[in-house]
Amino acid sequence: MRVLVANAGSSSLKLRVVDEADAVVARAELPAVERLPPPDELAEVLAGLAPFAAVGHRVVHGGQEFREPVRLDADVRARLEVLTPLAPLHQPRTLAALDAVTAAAPEVPGVACFDTAFHATLPPAASVYALPAAWREDLGVRRYGFHGLSHEYAARRAVEMGAPRARIVTCHLGAGASLCAVHDGRSIDTTMGFTPLEGVVMATRSGSVDPGAVLWLIEQQGFDPADVSEALLHRSGLLGLAGTPDMAEVVRRSAAGDGDATLALEVYVHRLRAGIAAMVASLGGLDALVFTGGVGENAPAIRSAAAGGLGFLDVAIDPEENTHAHPDADVTGRGSAVRVLVVAAREEVTIARGVRQVVG
Repeated sequence: MRVLVANAGSSSLKLRVVDEADAVVARAELPAVERLPPPDELAEVLAGLAPFAAVGHRVVHGGQEFREPVRLDADVRARLEVLTPLAPLHQPRTLAALDAVTAAAPEVPGVACFDTAFHATLPPAASVYALPAAWREDLGVRRYGFHGLSHEYAARRAVEMGAPRARIVTCHLGAGASLCAVHDGRSIDTTMGFTPLEGVVMATRSGSVDPGAVLWLIEQQGFDPADVSEALLHRSGLLGLAGTPDMAEVVRRSAAGDGDATLALEVYVHRLRAGIAAMVASLGGLDALVFTGGVGENAPAIRSAAAGGLGFLDVAIDPEENTHAHPDADVTGRGSAVRVLVVAAREEVTIARGVRQVVG
């Protein structure tokens, strides 16, 4: 079964047709969902990508309810709308794209596939915040985790490349970034939590910050909560430290002696190493370390710096292989007890497989 995968990002709607062999056989990229063409024009675009038997939509947040792919109908669509406050940046774009594609191809079955679903297996020790019971039980404040579609694919692909299945840490490093501890194919820990803001440093997102500092800004310094939220999401991370969200530029500027860029790299790598070590602690050891995402695939300096601080875990990278690596590549160094792999991010494969499970 060929599946059309619709992935609504912040700047575009990416459409990919995935065949039975997991190959992308057709693709298109449309402007941001706010500027999508009307249904008749979108139908022409979809016709140019056909044939496909079903559509899979990447949905960032499934809450506690949606723990696996689900066939879309009016009731599911309404329940997804209710989850919008949990992902106010991503969910509206996803729903707009979902509505547009459904209107353009109303006879084609649709399936929602969730970035949070892979982390539904988190044990309570990893998913529960130490908060009042009413917040946890009545409001659903817990660690959900994100990038699950990417983490699931990266872990599976690592095993296909010969890595042991038992204890894998996947590092999805892109504009957003998160790590995942995968034990025998199941997520048991991850760095993102209630929102995609928690965890390691990202392009424009801060990663974890002492909540006391946020409260201090609001309560003692008089900052508007909306302004603080906007700054943490859009003016922090690499952008806040180095003035640019582009990791390649940060690396270039640091090599040229730019102090801000060097600080940004040091902070980024420090948090990345700490996050990897935390995932290893949850797994009780490490068999494979996997890098994926735009930064994970294309920044050998970040891979080298991260692994360079993990020698105590018997992690080593081959400098030559790492410098010239293209996904999918094995960059394991001599004497390393841990396989180190670079894997292309292919969320569309996980989505297509989920669609086939639902539709048949």
